[in-house]
Amino acid sequence: MQENLINILSDEKILPIIRGNDPDAVISTAKALIEGGINVLEINVQNSKIYKAIEEISKHAYVCAGGIITSLQAKVAIEAGAKCISSPIFQMNLVKISKNEKIPFIAGTSTANEAYSAWKARIPVIKIYPITAMGGVQYIEDLLRPMPFLNVLPLGNVKLNEVNDYIKAGAFAVGVGRDFYDGFNYNEITKRAKRVLADIRG
Repeated sequence: MQENLINILSDEKILPIIRGNDPDAVISTAKALIEGGINVLEINVQNSKIYKAIEEISKHAYVCAGGIITSLQAKVAIEAGAKCISSPIFQMNLVKISKNEKIPFIAGTSTANEAYSAWKARIPVIKIYPITAMGGVQYIEDLLRPMPFLNVLPLGNVKLNEVNDYIKAGAFAVGVGRDFYDGFNYNEITKRAKRVLADIRG
């Protein structure tokens, strides 16, 4: 399963991150992205109702359950169909769950030391968050210069038109949240997904 995540992200280079309190709206947004060619996405667990969205969308795409901090959240998300757990932090209890359940854990880090520690714990993809506050593209370049072996996923207020800059800087993939869908109807979201995938593939 870990290989699936690596393969899909390696191909698409983008991880849409959907945040919302209404599971039906989350489902509709996710389906609009899938219609645009997205095969992997993160659904943030804002409340217990969102597990319903994970259950539905996991039938159609590779779903990472995002915003996971506790072991209970992780277990419920996996039961709902999540194939990956994703967190804004790096916690060993989540590493243990990922190993026990044989599913990937995307850990959140900010500093070079945290990112290296996550790599040592065999985290396949390491979030660098919040990237905009940390210095954006330049920070990724600086981080990867001494550690080019890291599979980093910058996210945190990243815009779609910045994705290619991060990839050129060495990012394994890029997380984009509200710039994908906030203020756009579902047809426009689908078009935005198609456009960014086309831009990434050149």
